[in-house]
Amino acid sequence: MAHTSSSSAWALAVYCRGTSLSLPRSTGCSNSATPPAQPRGRTLRAQTSWVAVHIRVLASLTVILAIFMVITALVKVDTSSWTRGFFAVTIVCMVILSGASTVFSSSIYGMTGSFPMRNSQALISGGAMGGTVSAVASLVDLAASSDVRDSALAFFLTATIFLMLCMGLYLLLSRLEYARYYMRPVLAAHVFSGEEELPQDSPSAPSVASRFIDSHTPPLCPILKKTASLGFCVTYVFFITSLIYPAVCTNIESLNKGSGSVWTTKFFIPLTTFLLYNFADLCGRQLTAWIQVPGPNSKALPGCVLLRTCLIPLFMLCNYQPRVHLKTVVFQSDVYPTLLSSLLGLSNGYLSTLALLYGPKIVPRELAEATGVVMSFYMCLGLTLGSACSTLLVHLI
Repeated sequence: MAHTSSSSAWALAVYCRGTSLSLPRSTGCSNSATPPAQPRGRTLRAQTSWVAVHIRVLASLTVILAIFMVITALVKVDTSSWTRGFFAVTIVCMVILSGASTVFSSSIYGMTGSFPMRNSQALISGGAMGGTVSAVASLVDLAASSDVRDSALAFFLTATIFLMLCMGLYLLLSRLEYARYYMRPVLAAHVFSGEEELPQDSPSAPSVASRFIDSHTPPLCPILKKTASLGFCVTYVFFITSLIYPAVCTNIESLNKGSGSVWTTKFFIPLTTFLLYNFADLCGRQLTAWIQVPGPNSKALPGCVLLRTCLIPLFMLCNYQPRVHLKTVVFQSDVYPTLLSSLLGLSNGYLSTLALLYGPKIVPRELAEATGVVMSFYMCLGLTLGSACSTLLVHLI
């Protein structure tokens, strides 16, 4: 998770740095990548936490970096004499790392909710890119390395270097005119009027600032109501994905395993499960940069999300081993798990990215940060539920 989050921050920083500025005379709040002229009038931004987003991002990255440095230092340490203590240290590190990663993810998603869609899309694609790079590195290590400790040291050291690089790139954001524009306080805004148009592009909508200008607390109930459909899509997409991947995928064996080939034994799962899924996920997320169909208010979006439920029985009918209850393997070819892994990753990347992108764009701009945090909560909820239920699914096979 830490690796994915840091890759996303890197993608956002690099993208913002490479975008040229040309400020037109328009005073509206545009959703395009070129920011309009600075609007005039009373401004505010809903606060999603008592702690500023910059502090949350930097603090969580610092904690993640510190944990990785500790783990890296312990790689070459002989822990055979204090296995219980080492286990306790590892568990504590994982708990802290998970908490810091959650804070970072929610903060960064919230912050980018105020940016145009193409910036948010770059952020989300960065997460999938991190997974793809990790899968490739794992394959290279599997083919070339013979020492487990040296491999672990290389992995953790690389992650530590990337984290330091990401912190440096994030610090550059405040110096970029492009980023400063979209992170500025915005006009006291416009809210939920039941209109079909995106409120961020409708400066004539009625004001809602008086509801929370004193407390600086975003109105959570209207946000939840407005994003209910998209929230369901995000939760269910990640629920189905984490239900299948990796619990079921990693136990699907090649039907030609007895041939003795390294491609059907040693490399089969790393290729068909990890690399193929992550690459398809990256392609699906990147596809949203050019195609954004269905729209945020379309019933086809939740329909496509629900359709992914069919993937569960299809994976169960592949050569999952060991089998206890379902004795029959229906798909008698290695082509089927390969295609299903690709479909799982592609649909996960495309549908989840669409829903995550739409969320902050269907609310007033001063609520975009809060909505981004809410959407990240939906994502975490889906991952948690799917992971919890995956054990039950495994027992059913």
